[in-house]
Amino acid sequence: MNASVTLRPAARSPVLAEGLAPGRELADLAARAEKVAAVAAAHAYAVDSASRFPAEAIDAARAERLLGAAVPRELGGDGAGISDIVDVCYVLGRACASTAMIYAMHQASVACLARHSRGSPWHQALLRRLSKEQLLLASSTTEGERGGDVRNSKAAIEHRDSRITLERAATVISYGEAADGIITTARRSADAASSDQVLAVFLKSDYTLEQEIGWDALGMRGTCSAGFKFVASGAAEQILPVRYDEIHARTMMPVAHLLWSGAWAGIAAAAADRARAFVRKATRRAEGTLPPGASHLTRANASLQRLRSLVAGAAQRFELAADDPAVLESVDFQTGMNLCKVNASELALATVMSAMQACGLAGYRNDGDFSVGRHLRDILSSPIMISNDRILANLAMASLLGGAPASLRD
Repeated sequence: MNASVTLRPAARSPVLAEGLAPGRELADLAARAEKVAAVAAAHAYAVDSASRFPAEAIDAARAERLLGAAVPRELGGDGAGISDIVDVCYVLGRACASTAMIYAMHQASVACLARHSRGSPWHQALLRRLSKEQLLLASSTTEGERGGDVRNSKAAIEHRDSRITLERAATVISYGEAADGIITTARRSADAASSDQVLAVFLKSDYTLEQEIGWDALGMRGTCSAGFKFVASGAAEQILPVRYDEIHARTMMPVAHLLWSGAWAGIAAAAADRARAFVRKATRRAEGTLPPGASHLTRANASLQRLRSLVAGAAQRFELAADDPAVLESVDFQTGMNLCKVNASELALATVMSAMQACGLAGYRNDGDFSVGRHLRDILSSPIMISNDRILANLAMASLLGGAPASLRD
């Protein structure tokens, strides 16, 4: 496998799989994440209402050195495993959805660099700098009319001696203006097929962004996912030395889906907590009589439990396969990770909807301690980010090739 260091197998998440004692290092990471979450929660309302970048939370993440958590130890990071980072996304998701999603997207980019930069001194040096300076990376994989078709690119890398240039209509670059660098897909060259892609990294001094599409969205407003004309230039060595189809299958897709799912689970957990608090208060007021929406709390708890188990299990499956390209690129593994995203988004949405129904009008209102409105608006993005319909349509052919297992143990 083309990787300098693989994401290490980690102990099970203390949040997604309760009851297992975390190691000292994992507990330290969790404590740092809780500190950042406290800052994120304090500013979540302002971030959402103003549709602004959660600067305070990201500054806190830098102060706690969370941005370099997954950078290998020998390059200055914590060497955190995928379950560790999923847990951080979960903790942040309970506080501020936008902060959690920004962190998830950043760490997906870090994973691509950490796992696919063997033989590239430039990228190894970047990881050292990222860990030291706590740089924030954004990604640009959505382009023009192709939307979420990340496995095809229109814009091509132009080569001139040892230099490269790229110009692309980036329909979405989340938190692009706040990032310290952008990792982007592109066609390998002007005469390459749209699916013959590379992944390149450009630092802030390498590119310009000209906003062409704004970001006044229903939810995830703090991700500031505007569209830009992206014009970049740099050295040829800034292209990762591995084909993007390998990077996508072995890292980008599974890691992004796992981290997004962790963030969505956190949003769902926060909504369920509000529903629980509402039902408890209503029951006390009624001298022990449960309110009409209490059954919806049961549904919220049940779907949240399934969601947590799904994400924890998928993260463990990735860790077990992380060093095996054959498994990572198998139809079964690829299907499983894509369906993890689909199922996690649907379970998260079901959980938040049940929480809303449990709270009734108190949950529907935007003010008050039991409001679930922001959580619902944020979680509605989950089936749309890399559309579930697109994923399911792409998996349809694979479904035709397979069959039901002969027994429940297969």
